[in-house]
This record gives sequence, structure tokens and C-alpha cells, in this order.
Amino acid sequence: MPRTRSIAWAQLKIGIISVAAMTLATLLILAVGGQGGFFWERYPIKALFKDVVGMKTGAIVRVAGSDVGKVASVEFSGAQVEVVLEISKDVRHLITDQSVGSLGSLSLLGEPIVVITPEPQGQALPDWAYLKTSQSAGAVAEAAAAAKGALATTQELLKGLNEGRGSMGKLMTDEALYAEMTSLAKAANAVTQQINSGKGTVGALMNDPAAYNSMRASLTELEGMLAKVRRGEGSLGVLMNDPALSKSLTGASASMEAIAGRINRGEGTVGKLLNQDELYTRLDGLTTRLDSLVAGLSSGQGTAGQLLQDKRLYDNMNAAATSLNELIAEIKKDPKKYLTVRVSIFGG
Repeated sequence: MPRTRSIAWAQLKIGIISVAAMTLATLLILAVGGQGGFFWERYPIKALFKDVVGMKTGAIVRVAGSDVGKVASVEFSGAQVEVVLEISKDVRHLITDQSVGSLGSLSLLGEPIVVITPEPQGQALPDWAYLKTSQSAGAVAEAAAAAKGALATTQELLKGLNEGRGSMGKLMTDEALYAEMTSLAKAANAVTQQINSGKGTVGALMNDPAAYNSMRASLTELEGMLAKVRRGEGSLGVLMNDPALSKSLTGASASMEAIAGRINRGEGTVGKLLNQDELYTRLDGLTTRLDSLVAGLSSGQGTAGQLLQDKRLYDNMNAAATSLNELIAEIKKDPKKYLTVRVSIFGG
């Protein structure tokens, strides 16, 4: 009987120890996985987001890059999503009414977390208060979104290439263009082979030693001519190197400048013609008189005006000329009738 009681007590002690160990293990797990210590070391606050990007209960909460809590629940609140955060009381003075919560990413895989900006100058948020929020997804999430957009653009580009759109698409799918490019490559290859074989002008220049020697001789001769010019030999060398010619040209330029100066100052006949007003006045008066004379002729003034404008005078002069012509014709026909010459020596 005492032995039975001893066994029962031993089993009871083992059960008590097992329960205590499991409880301790559970507390340790909660402490390690809670990112904020035991439940009595945390306090709750709330945040509203339009989109939580797949956030789940247990997501990490960070302040200034340090893990300070976790997401306790994610539930809808109207059209928005209400997220309950359990934060370590050690950072309560950093999370104030000036702090802003936003969504970030835990890794490149895009696992969402809550990121809170520390603002110790504000008033600390009480339990269950709402945190200001921004819908920014954080740098990593933004990079992931940009990568997703780039991937979509690349897929669209590849689709366009496969469908033959654009220049690259035509290059990849148009058989006619491929055939033209192949023909062009063959033609270029044929030209290269001809050049290498010495055919044609370019081929002869590249492969014929005689052509090379001729060009080299021409360059040598040109260098010799330039050397002569630099030494002042020949007509061109004299023109390039003779100081007297340079002085003569300089003197001619000086003379031209002097002549231009005299003209500008109104000296000489040309200078007076260009600079004095008397010639202009005379020419203007002569033009005025000519205008007046032409106007008088046009209006029939004076003898010349009458000759130009009076039709009767024109007719009379025309008739007189006609009569004179007839008289001259008659005289030519019978000169004796009109021309009688008497010679009297002694008055008989």
C-alpha cells in the first residue's frame, strides 16, 4: 500500500513538472516570437490602411529599423483595413501623435511589415489609439513594384517582337527583310573579295604595288614643292616669302585706306560728289525743271508742245511736206518749166 502511494506521487510530480515546462516553453516562445517581450510588456495601438498588401497576423513592427512589436490582428473597417499593433512599452515615448506608420517589406520576397517613424517630440499615444498612416510601400516594395512594371514592359516588348511590330519585330519576323539583309551581306562579301583580289580601282590601290609607288612618288614630289615654297624658291615661294612684296601689299593697303579717308572727309572730286549737298541740290533742281518741261510738253505749251499736241498743225505740216515732195517731183520731170536762165551780156 505505501508503495502504491509512492508511485502515484511520483507520477503526479512528473505531470506537474511537465506542465510547468510546457508553460515555460510557451512563454519563452511567445517572448521570442512576439518582438516585444511578454504580453504584459506590450501595449496596443491601431492603424488604418487602404491596402495592406497581403499582411497577416504576426507581421513585424519596426521603429527606426528595430523590431519593437507585431501585428495582432488584421480586419476590415468599412472600406479600409484596421491593423492592431502590439508594441513594446520601452519605445512608447518614440511613438507619438506625430509618428507615421507605413507598409514596408521584410525581404526581397515582399513580405509586408509595419514601419513607424520615431517622433519623440510629440505626445505618446495611449492604448488603442489610432496611428497616423501613409500608404507608402517602403523602398523595397517600391523596388519590387518597379521591377514588376519593368517585367510587364519587357513582356509587352517581347510580345510585340513576336508579333512583328516595330523595326526590331520586322527584323525578327519579316522573311522579305531577312532575305534583303542576306543579299546585302552577300553583296558586301563579294565586294570585299573583289577588293582583296585586286579588282576595281580600290582593289588596285590596295593591292597594286605600282599604284602605291605612284602615290608615294606624288606625295614625295608634293613635299619637295612645299619645301621649295618654304625656302622662297619659284614664283609662289617669292610671293610667300619676299618681304618686299609684303611691304608693297602693306603700302597698297595703306594707300587705299588713305584714299578712303579722303573720300569720307569730302576731299577731291569723288569726295565732294559723295559728301557735299550742292551736287544733290543741283541734280534735284534739274530733275524738277525736267519734270516741269515734260509737263508743259504734255499739256501742249510752247512750240514743241504745239507740235506734239496740235493735230491741225501736224496735218498742215504733213500737207506742206506732201506738196513740197510733189513740187520736187515736177521739177525733176521738167526742169526747164520751172528753171529759166537768161544770160544778158550787154542788156539786149
